[in-house]
Amino acid sequence: MAPKNKTPKVGTAEEAVQCIKSGDRIFVQGMAATPSLLTSAMATHGKEARLEGCEVYHLHTEGECPYVAEDCEGIFHTKSFFLGANVRKATQEGRADYVPIFLSETPLVFRKGVIPLDVAIVQVSPPDKHGFCSLGTSVDCTRAALQTARTVIAMVNKNVPRTHGDGIIHYTNLDHIVYHDTPLYTSHSKPGAASDVAIGNLIAEHLVADGATLQLGIGNIPNAVLAQLKGHKNLGIHSEMFSDGVLPLVESGVVNNSQKSLDRGKLVSTFLVGSQALYDFVDDNPVVDMRDAAYTNDPHVIKQQQKMTAINSCIEVDLTGQVVSDSIGTRIYSGVGGQLDFLRGAALSEGGRPILALPSRTNKGRSRIVPTIAEGAGVVTTRAHVNYIVTEFGIAYLHGRSLSERATALIAVAHPEDRPHLEAEAQKRGLLGKLSRRKAPVVAATAAVPEPIAA
Repeated sequence: MAPKNKTPKVGTAEEAVQCIKSGDRIFVQGMAATPSLLTSAMATHGKEARLEGCEVYHLHTEGECPYVAEDCEGIFHTKSFFLGANVRKATQEGRADYVPIFLSETPLVFRKGVIPLDVAIVQVSPPDKHGFCSLGTSVDCTRAALQTARTVIAMVNKNVPRTHGDGIIHYTNLDHIVYHDTPLYTSHSKPGAASDVAIGNLIAEHLVADGATLQLGIGNIPNAVLAQLKGHKNLGIHSEMFSDGVLPLVESGVVNNSQKSLDRGKLVSTFLVGSQALYDFVDDNPVVDMRDAAYTNDPHVIKQQQKMTAINSCIEVDLTGQVVSDSIGTRIYSGVGGQLDFLRGAALSEGGRPILALPSRTNKGRSRIVPTIAEGAGVVTTRAHVNYIVTEFGIAYLHGRSLSERATALIAVAHPEDRPHLEAEAQKRGLLGKLSRRKAPVVAATAAVPEPIAA
């Protein structure tokens, strides 16, 4: 964002948030860049000034979330585009709300004026010698919020990495500056369960080709996939986010972005969450290109990458291929995010592979492949969008398959102890028909063969 002919006000967090008035619509930057000092000051100001009817918008945020506490009810009403653990309980109790939206379209609701913003609260790097700050680890829809908000409050923090791309903003675009140095939020992956490792092995061996461009989220399954890619060649990254699992592959040259159709040589993302080592890696690194979510998650951009391989997770899948990803029954758990953006883009890519991965059972032993989705659950990915479903027991290919063929393939990759029940339920629904008289087709095959691949 180009310089403006004004000078920001410099002060404390308490002074900066005085500009927030009743009825304001406020955006808060999220993920690792969550400006907690400012949101705490905002919550205190709201109570002391007896504000009413303020709306707060954001993606997943980290740390405490004081503005969704019970004593802020009526002052702030949060509308999350993607739920983090810190707002999940308040949302499920009705004290906060959820906006189902593709990540690719989150910047558009600000730019089109669907959600006009009064205040944007962000965290940025110190200005360089030319006066430009960086949004660091979180560009996503934050850039659009800065472009459209009436007032911008920024915490300037020396620990925010200076990233290249769309997150560059001149300090004169900031209305209030608060100087405060604090470490960014970090996330450290835990050792994956045996099922996660098995899923990672299947995806890496059968579905990731040399020269592929990858989209991987955070979590045990993506890390398990990345850990198995050491023998691959010329991989690229075009993703809504990446984490520490990518670093060893960059260092070894496995990920070099040399075969990408777009942004060749660049590792493209819209936000980052990981360890301090990840933040050190992206700091002033011209290979890392942090872009607006309207670009990274645009299916029309994604489909231009040859061999685009999108790996996403989900909560449950029914026997027809309907995928639940944002809710557990009626309880909203996370969000739509970029799942369908990337699944659709990868499906349209030459040699692309849209993948959904999930352990066959929950931690409590309940099958995640189900006869019908739970009552009240939301379908994020329709049965028509699904291609590959991967569990630790194999890979089911559903695209172009009938309901009977889908049920047969999904039962084949469910937990063995759950298969008899699933088959009986499928029989009741008439999903199997004559197919029930033969065993489900499970073959040892390459991903080029559209049949279930046995683990």
